[in-house]
Amino acid sequence: MKKIAVLTSGGDAPGMNAAIRAVVRTAIDAGMEVVGVENGYDGVLNKEFIPMGLRSVSDIIQRGGTILRSARCKAMMTDEGRDLAAKNLKEEGIEGLIVIGGDGSFRGAEELCKRGILCIGVPGTIDNDLAYTDYTIGFDTACNTVLDSINRIRDTMGSHNRVSVVEVMGRHCGDIALYTGIGGGAEVIMIPEIPMTLDELLVHMKDYEKSGKRSGIIVLAEGAGKADEVEKFLNAHTGLEVRASVLGHIQRGGSPTNFDRYLGTTLGAKAVDLLKNGIGNRIVGIKDGQIVDMDIIEGISVPRTVNTKLYEIAKVVAK
Repeated sequence: MKKIAVLTSGGDAPGMNAAIRAVVRTAIDAGMEVVGVENGYDGVLNKEFIPMGLRSVSDIIQRGGTILRSARCKAMMTDEGRDLAAKNLKEEGIEGLIVIGGDGSFRGAEELCKRGILCIGVPGTIDNDLAYTDYTIGFDTACNTVLDSINRIRDTMGSHNRVSVVEVMGRHCGDIALYTGIGGGAEVIMIPEIPMTLDELLVHMKDYEKSGKRSGIIVLAEGAGKADEVEKFLNAHTGLEVRASVLGHIQRGGSPTNFDRYLGTTLGAKAVDLLKNGIGNRIVGIKDGQIVDMDIIEGISVPRTVNTKLYEIAKVVAK
């Protein structure tokens, strides 16, 4: 293989730049030409191809976001868009494509594989919602960002005898809420995989009131409810003073942690190694500490399950 391309797609995640850097330098070391695609799959459709060399990825490993920028591309959900994407890549002489993104990005890569482009998917999403891999690039950084916010919020809640409902990202996957809830010592963790009604939450908070607690943290994944609604309900039905905090896009940004830099680097290098050997239609990940790869369809079909044991531990230590 003489020429490959790399793009980032979907939501940005800290550590994507580490993966880009690894792809470019590993590929060049293997004698391949590397092209960066700007703005995700939109860039493929619009031929936003830029040559990349060793120095084009200097001083980026510590930066959040993605230097190639990202976008969600509706056209890649159509056969016409997929056909055009494959045509543009072939006209550019690109034989292999590395896609850094999540589930939707991988489905686009799988469609390009059907059209003759060897593709490798690298998991880049803060949600940690790909079940075939233990961790996705960006998750660890997002958790540390949330944890720092929880620490700061707890200081204020303790000073004023208040409870804060901290809403974090996670429409369908509650891992950010679960992991940061444990790390931040949250009194209650609410995630979409284990629904909790407001009445059930009220029982928990009444118990906390009886135990003498007047301040605390409720970590709420966005898919499990809205912080302002929980705030209004608890203020109306308890003697607690409750405030809502929605962290929003602060969770996506910031310099990646060492783990996300390590993960981005090793997964990016693994992706190049597969293409170098003429292997496509795969996704890479980390399982039990080992870098692994598997078929795209097989990987994205792995059913995701919540770590119920971790959730039960969280409830016990929150008492």
